[in-house]
Amino acid sequence: MTGAGTACAILGLRHAGGGAAPPVSGNTRDAYLTIKNYSSRATINLKNYAVKDAAGNRFAFSAHHDLQPGDHVKLRGGRGNDSDTYNVVHRDNCAFPWNNDRDTIHLYKPSGSRSDVHAYTRGGPDSDRNGYIRFH
Repeated sequence: MTGAGTACAILGLRHAGGGAAPPVSGNTRDAYLTIKNYSSRATINLKNYAVKDAAGNRFAFSAHHDLQPGDHVKLRGGRGNDSDTYNVVHRDNCAFPWNNDRDTIHLYKPSGSRSDVHAYTRGGPDSDRNGYIRFH
């Protein structure tokens, strides 16, 4: 994890191209970023946390979404119903901002300090070639 005392971090990412497939424009149905609460005691409210990529594309959690200790949330591209029960939040647009071939993802706390950061490439740590790159 990046940052001392960071409990909220990026667990992994499934890019829109999936595995060894070439990049697929607009294929956001199965693309997502997973954010996990690594704390064993504290609940984290994601309101005003922000995720950015290397190009400056940004998504900020505008609503309350509580992550219990050890819990995670999937941030998906596209439109859908956000749900604490099913641990999903949608970006509410048709594009998933993280590139299929490579990118850097930053997670920022509401204070603006960085909570976590990871860079990846298509040939990164995806041993089963399913498109999910696990960071932690």
